[in-house]
Amino acid sequence: MINGQIYYIAPPSWEHQRISRKLHQAIANYIDSNNGKCETLAAPFAVFLNEEDETYIEPDISVICNSSKLDSKGCHGAPDWVVEIVSPSSKYMDYFTKLFKYHNTGVKEYWIVDPIKEHITVYFFEKELMEQYSFGKKYL
Repeated sequence: MINGQIYYIAPPSWEHQRISRKLHQAIANYIDSNNGKCETLAAPFAVFLNEEDETYIEPDISVICNSSKLDSKGCHGAPDWVVEIVSPSSKYMDYFTKLFKYHNTGVKEYWIVDPIKEHITVYFFEKELMEQYSFGKKYL
């Protein structure tokens, strides 16, 4: 639900879920091996971006470093890092609607993983910086 409007999205494909699992596993392993305090959570997991807004999102992967944002219902406030994996039905939402919402609600880093284009777009919102990587190397 974004701004009080419910959006219906098709279920993820096998490839989407495989990418999500591998990224979630790599991120969680990295945080754990470095004694990090952040939580890495995969969808379905509720993220309420702010209290004033009627916005509830389920990012493919959420990394939350402030445990006070977490309770039994989900995350209350912006995660530190969000990863969305693009599918044909979510393309507009991931590249535009969610990009705008994440930028304006305090997410620090947003990754858009596009299996069709075989690249990852990384937004570092605090630095007002965007980089793109092909699957395997940086290309922008």
